Amino acid sequence: MADHKFKLGQRVTLAENVLRGNAARGAYTIIKRLPERDGEFEYRVKSVAESHERVVRERELRRE
Repeated sequence: MADHKFKLGQRVTLAENVLRGNAARGAYTIIKRLPERDGEFEYRVKSVAESHERVVRERELRRE
C-alpha cells in the first residue's frame, strides 16, 4: 500500500500549473493529509499569504 509523500507540517510549494490560477506564490505548509481520491493522495495546505486553506493533489506539490 502506498503512503503519503509529504508529512504534516512540511513546507512545500505548488506546481506551476496550480500557480497559473489565483494561488499565492511561495511556501505552503501541509495542514492535513487526506485519503486517496481517484488513486492519488490529497493534502490540505495553507499559505501565510492567504487567509484560507487549499486542497491539492500530491502531484501538484513540490518539496521546498
